[in-house]
Amino acid sequence: MIDTQALRMKILDAAIRGKLTMQLPEDGNAEDLCNEIQNEKQCLIKEGKIKKEKPLPPITEDEIPFEIPENWKWCRLQDVAIKITDGTHHSPPNDPAGDYMYVSAKNIKDSGISLENMTYVTKDVHEEIYSRCNPEFGDVLLIKDGATAGVVTVNNIKEPFSMLSSVALIKVDSGFVDAWYLAYSLRSDLLYSIVREIMKGTGIPRITLKQIYPLYIPLPPLAEQKRIVSKIDAIFSQLDQIDKEQKKLADNSIALRNRLLEHGIRGKLTSHLASDGDAEMLYADIQKEKQRLIKEGKIKKEKPLPEIAENDIPFDIPENWKWVRLGEIFSVYGGKRVPVGKKWVDYDTGHKYIRVTDMKDGTISSSDTKYITEDVFQQIKKYTISKDDVYITVAGTIGRVGLVPDEFDKANLTENADKICIYKSDKYFVYYLLSSQEIQSQILEMVTQVGQPKLAILRIQNLILPLPPLVEQMRIVEKLNQLLPLCDALKADISGDEAV
Repeated sequence: MIDTQALRMKILDAAIRGKLTMQLPEDGNAEDLCNEIQNEKQCLIKEGKIKKEKPLPPITEDEIPFEIPENWKWCRLQDVAIKITDGTHHSPPNDPAGDYMYVSAKNIKDSGISLENMTYVTKDVHEEIYSRCNPEFGDVLLIKDGATAGVVTVNNIKEPFSMLSSVALIKVDSGFVDAWYLAYSLRSDLLYSIVREIMKGTGIPRITLKQIYPLYIPLPPLAEQKRIVSKIDAIFSQLDQIDKEQKKLADNSIALRNRLLEHGIRGKLTSHLASDGDAEMLYADIQKEKQRLIKEGKIKKEKPLPEIAENDIPFDIPENWKWVRLGEIFSVYGGKRVPVGKKWVDYDTGHKYIRVTDMKDGTISSSDTKYITEDVFQQIKKYTISKDDVYITVAGTIGRVGLVPDEFDKANLTENADKICIYKSDKYFVYYLLSSQEIQSQILEMVTQVGQPKLAILRIQNLILPLPPLVEQMRIVEKLNQLLPLCDALKADISGDEAV
């Protein structure tokens, strides 16, 4: 697996150090370039096109993070930009339709401005905003507020638009500074880390215009800026292709995993042996077991579920298998929320509490285990889950299923998940079965039909499942346990994650 993002950052780092391109004598030097920029700005000030800026202190030796080529120069952003401003500081009325586009942080992407989810303002509103902030094609745009603060791009839209103050506008003269060179410099680890460091302790991630002005970049002569941009673009294009190929491989590994599960639940991974008996016998044994538990008061008697009609059956199964509804062979019980006014705690009380956020990758994560105190446990002690059960999430991310590690045996369960108590069947087979696309599509259809953000127990009970004999369930699990890790390992290798 190739970490293309790390490679991109190394390329940008090499670029701003002058190690990506040759320094040619005919390029001239950045000292003269900076003087030309200042002369141009003085002309624009005299013409009333831009305002005079307060001078910034020179860059000190202590501020310089690394050496650059002799014909380059460290410059403040204010000194290389013609103008730095931002959009409107109030939120004007904006709608899905209107006269002019209204760009905010959500529209700023690496490749330019995205038109997706664009809103619009009226002509009067636009003219008021545009008099302050007039973004043009080729201007540099920097997000300065919110979670994506520090993200920078170059305007790829030729028609006028209005901007919110969450985005800073950095105008450069293309005769002196290449906009994409500036954007790539600001994307580098050096500049991006400086921007993020400024935001620490502000509560909401934010950088102000006054903090943007003194930011410094290594400035090469214009000809070398263009060579750097051309070199970065060529390398990034190759990395983009690698990303596409790796995504295709990852998608294929997921598709292969799903295909194996589908083959497993259709009886196409294993032989069907006469010695296995048939699922009718297993079904009868399960019914006897449930009746015994009902008599002992351990489970409640449930209402009969509707018979499975011929047109309900999604695919053919082996002759010794049987179609059943989940509630016919298993029991489903909900969890319980922590009582109002009470909270989880981080210290070990002996009573673990499992949340949906802990339910990951078919298991339960122990990275952020929460506990409930003894008094809370006494109020909700009936709502626990066993290591022999399978969980299913019923709110938020609906339909996520998994197994319960031994360390979470008898832990209390959130109200946003249910437990499926399994009788005389292999819990691993049940987990794989419920993880399959066939059963997940049934769950999705149920949720879509009711239009509610929670999956009711009755709907889980009505899921239609193929039931093999127990011995064949175990053979299917053995086969999947051999094959699925290969898919998971491939996906992990591609994504850089650990295989689960």
